[in-house]
Amino acid sequence: MQANCRYGPGLAYMFSAGLYPGDKAVVHNRNWDGTWLWILPETVPRHCWASSYVLDIEGDIWELAEYYHPLPWTHYVGPAQNVQASRSGDQVTVTWKATVYQFPEDLRGYLIESRICQGGNMQRLAFHTDNTSYTITDEPGCRGTSSALLYVAEKHGYTDPVQISWP
Repeated sequence: MQANCRYGPGLAYMFSAGLYPGDKAVVHNRNWDGTWLWILPETVPRHCWASSYVLDIEGDIWELAEYYHPLPWTHYVGPAQNVQASRSGDQVTVTWKATVYQFPEDLRGYLIESRICQGGNMQRLAFHTDNTSYTITDEPGCRGTSSALLYVAEKHGYTDPVQISWP
C-alpha cells in the first residue's frame, strides 16, 4: 500500500520519501520490536524507515540485526534551550524555550526520543510536538533508568540532541 518512509522508526519522525504499491526495497535492519524496518527502496537514493505493517515482507525480520541510524543533521538552527523536566506521579512534563529561527516556515517542531517505563517494560518511544512542552507517562517498576533526548526539527534535518535531565 502507499506509505511514508521516515528518517526514524516511528510516526514522530519527519517524512523522507514516499512508497507506492509495487515499489520494491531491500530490508537491511529492524528496530527493537520489529515494527519498523531500515530499507533501501529501488526508487529512493537513500535508506529510510518504513512500518513493517504496510510492507509485504519476504523472509524473517527477526534474522535482521537491530539498528538505529543517526538522524540527518541540520546546522540551520540550534538546539533547544532552557530544557527542564518535572514529575507529578507517573507524568513527566518537559518544557523548553521556543526556538527562534530566521525562517520559521522551515521549522518542523520538536522530537523527543525516550526510554521510559510503560506497562512494566522499558520502551523506546518517540514523540513529536509543535509546542514547547510535552507530558510523557513514565511508570514506576521497571528495571533500568528512564531518559530522553530533545531535538529541534527543521526541514533539512534535526539539531544536536539535548539530554533531558530526567526527574
